[in-house]
Amino acid sequence: MRVFNRFKLLAFLTAISFVIGTTSCGDSDKKGPGAGAGGSVVPLGAAAGCAILAGSTVTNTGPTVITGGDVCLSPGSSVTGFLAIDAGPGVVTAPGVFHITDATAAQAQSDLTTAYNDLAGRAGGASLPGDISGLTFTPGIYKNASSVGLLSSAGAVTLNGLGDPDAVFIFQIGSSLTTATSSQVILSGGTQAKNVFWQVGSSATLGTSSTFNGNIVALTSITLTNGATLNGRALARNGAVSLDTNPVNVP
Repeated sequence: MRVFNRFKLLAFLTAISFVIGTTSCGDSDKKGPGAGAGGSVVPLGAAAGCAILAGSTVTNTGPTVITGGDVCLSPGSSVTGFLAIDAGPGVVTAPGVFHITDATAAQAQSDLTTAYNDLAGRAGGASLPGDISGLTFTPGIYKNASSVGLLSSAGAVTLNGLGDPDAVFIFQIGSSLTTATSSQVILSGGTQAKNVFWQVGSSATLGTSSTFNGNIVALTSITLTNGATLNGRALARNGAVSLDTNPVNVP
């Protein structure tokens, strides 16, 4: 009986060791080089209802189509280039509406300021190079105190969620964000655009016919040049959002 119990104890301890080892490996595999403290989703508050949010003006040229969100502006009052405003070519699909210098837009701007400060203040993370063309990122925080660009259309940026649909990506960019003509930011491994945040210390410009994923949260302005596709939100605190024949899809 004593021998039998010893074998049972050995088998039990072996099973426990296997479970602990498997769990530890699974956790570590999901942490990319930028993972760590601050990897939770950033609440956008009322700004989450806006596909476009600007501080000064919203302008559009060409048949832009905005799907899944509103066009919001505060404290500015000038929105141009949309069918519902001045018979322009841009449309906001139902149930999206315009909030121009109203209480909803003001609350969205207030909540955007909170979200921007939250994003900019997240500690830790990995260094983000000035040119991110062709790179693959795993969930976490990445930072560059200066400008960042996707400067080549030859190499797409890939955001790999490692199989986790709740994976969060935060890019802290001290100055400007620019993307090249026909460049791409693509999602893989379960990554969802709603969980990707690009905090920009000045302004962002998406290149002609480029494809971009995630929420752009900029201090100043955001420009989508001709044919650029945004799967996410263009949220500008102080400046303008400029559009030109763009599909904008809120995730």
